[in-house]
Formats: sequence, structure tokens, C-alpha cells
Amino acid sequence: MKRSTSILVLTDHNRHNSDNSLYALCSELRRHPEVSAVHIASRGNPANDAFFYGFQNIPLRAWALDGDMDYKDAAYRFMQETVPAHLRDYDWVWLRLPRPIPDGFFDFLARETDEERIFNRPSGIEETSNKAFLTQFPEICPPMQLCQTVDDIWNFQERFPIVLKPLENYGGRGVVKVADGAIYENRRKITFEDYLPVLEEQFRQGGYLGMKFLRNVRQGDKRIIVVNGEVLGAVLRLPPRGSWLCNAAQGGQAARATADARELRMARQMAEALLPKGIAMFGMDTLVDDDGRRALSEVNTLSIGGIKPLEELAGEPLVRRATDLLASYMRAGENLRRSALVS
Repeated sequence: MKRSTSILVLTDHNRHNSDNSLYALCSELRRHPEVSAVHIASRGNPANDAFFYGFQNIPLRAWALDGDMDYKDAAYRFMQETVPAHLRDYDWVWLRLPRPIPDGFFDFLARETDEERIFNRPSGIEETSNKAFLTQFPEICPPMQLCQTVDDIWNFQERFPIVLKPLENYGGRGVVKVADGAIYENRRKITFEDYLPVLEEQFRQGGYLGMKFLRNVRQGDKRIIVVNGEVLGAVLRLPPRGSWLCNAAQGGQAARATADARELRMARQMAEALLPKGIAMFGMDTLVDDDGRRALSEVNTLSIGGIKPLEELAGEPLVRRATDLLASYMRAGENLRRSALVS
């Protein structure tokens, strides 16, 4: 196959660690027979501030990948050895930015380039990153409701213990449990009255997704990674002793896992909803509900990590499989555009 596809990756190397999957993914993508160039621009380089924070469509400074991408070289290559990179010069833009994202950046990016050439697509990320998106799938989620007032929370927690998730937060930040009129911030118990200022501040930012607290949470949160509609693999994240939060950022531990038949059906359902929104890759989290079945608790469509650790746990070439699937996604997008031009 002819090497013809050029890709600009947008990331932030200041938020990376040695386990970040981007390095393995970009290395493998650069070797793909259909890819001619992979350039990676970092928000962590001050020379790119006008683009990432000033919303000016000027050339970025980017690492032009000329071999394997190694984390130990990141500080030098992202800051000192760069080439100019302009959005219009690339066939595709791969959005791998960690949060927080400055307000207005996604609108700027969609305005300055063909949004259909970006994966994951900014408008798709904005729609699906809000936890209210899950309310469209009540049949595969635990009982849930939007909570935008104190009365919403109080009435919902009278039915059963609940978890409150801020609509726009990530990594387990701001997640609390409510039971018997008290707030539990992981292991810390707080009276409803004392926590009221936090709730009121969150109401001003849109509120919470309230979700039934599942007593089987200690069986672990399973992260399932889906690329171009195909389940790549799964990791089971177990909460630390004494906690009910499974997120790795909150100290959870990871173990190898597989998606069961119910989760595979969920993945197909979510892919059917997300692919038309330009979501080429996503992570979905499941918990064991009170009936012993896996239920969908979270969808991540921004900067999906864990593929390299997943490959190491599984002992299979999942990084290569992921890049093959991304190449297929880009190829299909190019074919659709050619068909539209012909018609």
C-alpha cells in the first residue's frame, strides 16, 4: 500500500508519564504502510500557547516522528527539536489532549479545520464527555437521574444509597457517595449541611449525574477499550482497601480481564451511537450491579489511555491492532469523502 496519510497529533507532554500509551501508539502508527508522517504537537511547549490558549491558527512546533517515539526523549524533542506544523497541511488530526481543555478550544479547532478529519471529533467529545450522555442508555446503566437541586439529591438518596458524579469532571474528581442523608468523600463522612457549599457550587456548573451505589463495587470497575467499533481488550480496576473508588487516579489496581457477552453487546450499542459522532476510540467502564450483571457506569471519549498496559497484561500485540483499526477508520473516512465528491 502507498504511504499517503499524514497525521498531526495534539497532546500535552507535561501531563504524560512513562506508562502513557501515546508513545507506543504513535511509534506503531508511523510504521503503518498507509501512514507517511506522524507529527506530534504539545500544549506543554510555550511556543504553542497562541494556538492552544489564544485560539490562533498559526503553525505549531511539533515533534516530527522519525523512528520510535520514546518517553525519555519527550522533554527534548517536544521543546527543542521541532518542525513547523500547520493544521491545513495534514490529512488527519488526532486529538489526544488530556483535560482540562480551555473553554472555546474545541469550537476553535472545529472552525479552523474540517471537523470530519479529526478523531476523536471535538463536537462528539463535547456531547459525550458530559455524564448526562449516559441518560440516553438507561437499559444498560444502573438507576440514575440528573441532580440539579438539593431536593433532587435528597429525594433520590431516599430510594437507595447513591453516587454523585459532577457532569464535567474526570478521573474520579468530586465523586461522592450519599447514604442516609450523609455525604461520604471516599472514607470521610460529612454532614449534608457541611457539604452544602460544594453542592451549590456544582449546581452552578450544571449539577451531577446521580447513580445508584452498587454494593458489588469492590468486585471492580472494568475498563473496556473500543477502537473503530471493535473491542480491543479490557482491564479490571480494583479499589484500594477501604475505598469504593476504583479509578487508577484514586489508587485503584489493575488486573487482566475480558469483556463478557453482555459487555460485548453494550460495546456494539455504544459504538453504533459514537462512531457517527466521530468517536474512533473510546473507553467504557462497567460495574457489577445488584443482580450480578455488568452495568455501564462511564464512557470516556477524550484521551483514552491504558492500551500499552493492557497489551502488557494480555501478552498480545494490541497496540498494533489499535493502529490497524485507526488506519481502517481513516481509510473509510477518505472513501466516504471521495464518494461524496463523485456524487
